[in-house]
Amino acid sequence: MTVLATTRTDIAGYVDAIFLVYSLLIVVYVLLSMIFSLGARVPYSRFTDAILTFLRDVSEPFLGIFRRFIPLIGPLDLSPLVGLIVLNIVRVIVVNAIHG
Repeated sequence: MTVLATTRTDIAGYVDAIFLVYSLLIVVYVLLSMIFSLGARVPYSRFTDAILTFLRDVSEPFLGIFRRFIPLIGPLDLSPLVGLIVLNIVRVIVVNAIHG
């Protein structure tokens, strides 16, 4: 029984870490895209372009779900905020279901 309990705790910890990393990737993507849109980007930099492309490829499929339903308020996009709230609610539900 204790082996099963520690295994479930370990798996819940790994799943929690995956959700945390994905949340951080979304936050970094939003912050970098805001900074780059203000002109703080080095032109023709392959490194920054590769980073932003990776973050966009990872974040946009999830954020696109919310962008269909949440309209822009001027230049402000609230879909990352709503997406992070939903992601954290799902994280709590999934981790607690695994942990038992």
